Amino acid sequence: MYLHLGLDKVVTFDKIIGIFDLDNTTVSKSTRDYLARAEKAGRVVNVCTDLPKSFIVCADADGGETVYVSQISCATLLKRCENGLLDGQ
Repeated sequence: MYLHLGLDKVVTFDKIIGIFDLDNTTVSKSTRDYLARAEKAGRVVNVCTDLPKSFIVCADADGGETVYVSQISCATLLKRCENGLLDGQ
């Protein structure tokens, strides 16, 4: 099962660690620090052309994490996940 994150990027459901709303989570200093470290490590991928609304943390094959920044809202991404699971994709 796949989730479309934006632009041409899709990830498999089993790689998704978490889907987070940018406005709500970046209030926390620890989240801002996490995103800053991920960006410094080159693990942030921007998959949007508009104002970012969410970020998705995915597991990598090497045991690390990749953070995708998306213009698709958290609610829409979660609905896509639920629909994908219900449809048995």
